[in-house]
Amino acid sequence: MTDLELARIAGGSVTLHDARTRTRRTVALEPFEIGVYPVTQEQLAEIVGEALARHPRRPAVDVSWLRAIRFCNAASEWEGLDPAYSFDGEDVTWHVDSDGYRLPTEAEWEFACRAGSTGAHYGPLAEVAWTSVDGVTAPQDVGGKLPNLNGLFDTLGNVWEWCWDLLDSARYDAYRVFRGGGFADDAWSVRASTRRGGAPRMHHDDVGMRIARGGFDGRDAAQGWSAAADVERAAIDGPLPSGWTPRR
Repeated sequence: MTDLELARIAGGSVTLHDARTRTRRTVALEPFEIGVYPVTQEQLAEIVGEALARHPRRPAVDVSWLRAIRFCNAASEWEGLDPAYSFDGEDVTWHVDSDGYRLPTEAEWEFACRAGSTGAHYGPLAEVAWTSVDGVTAPQDVGGKLPNLNGLFDTLGNVWEWCWDLLDSARYDAYRVFRGGGFADDAWSVRASTRRGGAPRMHHDDVGMRIARGGFDGRDAAQGWSAAADVERAAIDGPLPSGWTPRR
């Protein structure tokens, strides 16, 4: 199998910002592993048994959140690891004690991306990220720009990357977060703190994924995420404000 190269990230803390609620929360993280590169077209094709990729070293795109989850399980099974996820229809449960492949939590992703930096970027954007300034019309081969201090390539720019977390369960129901910005985005979108998201079945030509690994003691909570917090954030008294996505 094409190597899924991971970097070991030491524990630490990261502060996450929610623009809608104008709140900040600081998350303590245990050590974990995360992909050195976004998952490539070649890796996706090989692990899920698809035809040979046209651009093997480009990031896999048009990947929905649900498909990214299933890729993680397939990669785990390929290597004899316990899958991190189970399914009840389209309801997904993360078994946080599993050491199989999974999507990073939003807190893990931002902590790994920042690599100790506190600004919007971990280096000069033109040197570390493919953005609209480069004038490209598609994702570029992974590793073509400089890495951050964790040795990770393309966490900013090139393609957005799915995370495990819900975007805003009060406003967007089941939408999941993607992070990092893409090849067609202007600099103001390509920042370590920028949050966007989409429905679990949505797929876009600039959204891919980066895998993680690490199991944790506990249940329904790990690395800045908890199922109880998801339920709490979804609770809003009274009618939804005008313009909000109807919850189903």
